[in-house]
Amino acid sequence: MSKFPMGQIVLTRGVYDWMIRNGEFAHFVSGCLKRHARGDWGNLCSEDREQNELALKDGSRLFSAYEHWRLPRIWIITEADRSVTAVLFPDEY
Repeated sequence: MSKFPMGQIVLTRGVYDWMIRNGEFAHFVSGCLKRHARGDWGNLCSEDREQNELALKDGSRLFSAYEHWRLPRIWIITEADRSVTAVLFPDEY
């Protein structure tokens, strides 16, 4: 169950291309989106986790980071107005 509206899910070209070429990565991204929606913020420091918990209350931007030992790290960002959630690589920010 989602803790907040995620709006439209969008992928950067880099993430999309990786998903097309690598089924394991596509599965990883899908799982990370589910985690993000549940409020599992992934690999964040305690300050960033606290900021997300406040964002759930005040409606500001939500940010998650996920790592897999064999796959590229991804970030997931839900905009403050909850209209869009983007999946991207950190170097695409």
